[in-house]
Amino acid sequence: MWYIPTMSKIHRIDVFSYDLTYAHGEYVMSGGRTIRTLLSTVVRVTTESGVEGFGEVCPLGPNYLPGYGAGAASVIAQFADALIGLDVENLGLINQTMDVALSGHGYAKSVVDIACWDAYGQVVGQPVYTLLGGRRHEDLPLYVAVPLDSTTAMAQHVVARKAEGTRRFQLKVGADPHEDAYRVAAIVDVTDADDFVVADANCGWRLQDAVIAARLLEDMDRVYLEQPCRTLEECLIVRDRTSLPMVLDEVITDPQALLRAYNARAMEAINLKISRVGGLTKAKFMRDLCEALGVRMTIEDTWGGDLTTSAVSHLGASTDPELLFAASYMNDWVLEHVAGYLPRSQDGRGTISATDAPGLGVHVDVAALGAPLYTVTAGDR
Repeated sequence: MWYIPTMSKIHRIDVFSYDLTYAHGEYVMSGGRTIRTLLSTVVRVTTESGVEGFGEVCPLGPNYLPGYGAGAASVIAQFADALIGLDVENLGLINQTMDVALSGHGYAKSVVDIACWDAYGQVVGQPVYTLLGGRRHEDLPLYVAVPLDSTTAMAQHVVARKAEGTRRFQLKVGADPHEDAYRVAAIVDVTDADDFVVADANCGWRLQDAVIAARLLEDMDRVYLEQPCRTLEECLIVRDRTSLPMVLDEVITDPQALLRAYNARAMEAINLKISRVGGLTKAKFMRDLCEALGVRMTIEDTWGGDLTTSAVSHLGASTDPELLFAASYMNDWVLEHVAGYLPRSQDGRGTISATDAPGLGVHVDVAALGAPLYTVTAGDR
């Protein structure tokens, strides 16, 4: 009897890395955290029949969330062998296998999960957004992050992005609260009534400074306050002292954290970062939970290029339009492109990856990634 390769069993896993350069010089957050270049990890999952799925993860430096760029590849090596022979359509088993093999490190597991979604879509001939629940958008509202800088520089950055069509701005704050208030006021002055302005401290304020900042921002129209402090408990104290709508980000790590924050009435919206929660499989669950609870979401990731942007586009495309606060197309934020600079943004809106193409709908230039860091195949077992 001849052996016929199956369409969907994993035969090979390749791990690549490449550098992503911020397109606007320095990306500065609270606490002096400054980014110019970040290491991104790409995984290619190949099935026995030759179907290839790709995923990407790019942590925002070593001191933003647990995990760092160079760590992803070494973490994947701990469980890659256990995935050989599993079916890319069985995403529940794939995630369970990774979790059994290694506790935590969801950011590194996310890149494999995304690659399996891409392969799964190609095997069944469907776009990933269809598998995530179905397309509900023609395009997505995008936001851009404005690095922490002088008031003048931040206002100029916003004006330049507004000229490109952007209407949603996430301002990096978390320094002296009085100086931050001047920054936010300047951005409010150069934006319009239908623009969103989010003051994002990235956990950077101590509680006292966060309370002062909230008081100073209180009467500014169209301003949202995002993740003022490091813990949910501190954010709740700030929330008790302001009527500003609150967005939570770094503390929303899993469904349990989401439910704790919701039950504490801690926020009006969250940032759902795909790699922070462990990949598209777990992000879909949390997205669906938010929809059931009526919590608005920004769909995004920590950082990334074309592949990260594609995953964001599919999750965003299948999200309730009434609950999608914004999305981020981070391939606009970087100089390097490994999948044709797709999906693209236009006039502050994000297109959906190759609308009807199966999987993520992008073609990866593998040559641009260079040789794999390592490969795991069925023959290694």
